[in-house]
Amino acid sequence: MSAGRVDAYSHKPMPEQHPTREISYTVRRSSRARRVRVNVHAHTGVEVVLPARAPERAAAAAVSELRPWIERRLHEAREVRARIAARGGTVPYLGTPLELVPESGRKRAHRSGERLLVPAADAQPAIERFYRRAAREEIGRRLDRATELAGSAYSALDIRAQRTRWASCSPSGRMSFNWRLLLAPERVLDYVVWHEVCHLEVLDHSPRFWSLLERRWPGYAEDRAWLRRHGATLVL
Repeated sequence: MSAGRVDAYSHKPMPEQHPTREISYTVRRSSRARRVRVNVHAHTGVEVVLPARAPERAAAAAVSELRPWIERRLHEAREVRARIAARGGTVPYLGTPLELVPESGRKRAHRSGERLLVPAADAQPAIERFYRRAAREEIGRRLDRATELAGSAYSALDIRAQRTRWASCSPSGRMSFNWRLLLAPERVLDYVVWHEVCHLEVLDHSPRFWSLLERRWPGYAEDRAWLRRHGATLVL
C-alpha cells in the first residue's frame, strides 16, 4: 500500500533551488530514473528528478507543464503543515492526543494515561522508538484477530519506516507495516490491517480484491480516502 508521492523524500543534501514563474524547485539527478519526475513533498517543497543525461532545461519544462497540479499539491502541503503545527505540545496516538511531558534525565519515552513522558533534550528519537514498540503490539494484535476471522495466516510481521508505503504483504505471507500508522485514527489502522489480510488471498488490486475487502471491511473507501488526503500529516 502506497503512502503517496509527498512521502518519497530523499535525505540527500538538497541542491540549488531554481525559480520558475514563482514556483521554486530543486533538481536531483538519478542514474535510475528513466524519465523526468516531479514530486511535491509536504515538508521540503517541489523536487524534479532528472535522468542522468537529461538536459537541465527539462526540469523547467516539467514544472511549467505540471504547474496546475503542483499548485494544488503545494496548497495541500500548506494545509498539512498547518495541521501539524496545530498539535501544540501533543502527538496523536490512534486518534487520542498525548501530551508531551519532558522530564530531565529520562532516556526512554513512556506513556502514562494521556501523557507521553519524554526526554527533556532531543526527544524525537525516543518518541519514535516508543511508536515502533507500540506499533508491534497494536498491529500484531489486530493482525492476529483479522487473520483468525478470515481463516488465513501470515508468516512474519515487520515494523518499518517505509518512505513510500504504509504496508505490504509478500507472496510468502510476510507482513510489513509502517509505524507511522499509529499517528492515524484507529479505524484507519484497522483498514490497513484488513487491506493486507485480504492480500493473503488476493495479491493484486483486481476487482476481486476490492470486493473481498468491502465484505471484510465495509466502508473501506472512506478510510482509504482519509489516508490519501491526510497521510502526509502522519509525522512526528
